Amino acid sequence: MSGKYIIMFKDSATPEQIQKYAQDVSSNGGAVHQVYDASIKGFSASIPDAYFQQLQSSLTDSPIAVIEPDGVVTTQ
Repeated sequence: MSGKYIIMFKDSATPEQIQKYAQDVSSNGGAVHQVYDASIKGFSASIPDAYFQQLQSSLTDSPIAVIEPDGVVTTQ
């Protein structure tokens, strides 16, 4: 099973680090959908549960700032 997430990186993250994480998602059975590089550094992806747990456990030593569930945002 996999879920859809947005991975946002710290300002200090390099394009090479972001690309490596995108490749890691793909090589672990996930799929990158959209890459963001204008106002935020990151990408949206479908991430298998096992790899998601691995990402979550390594957040303190990584260039990742936050991982959030992807979803529709509406305004009133």
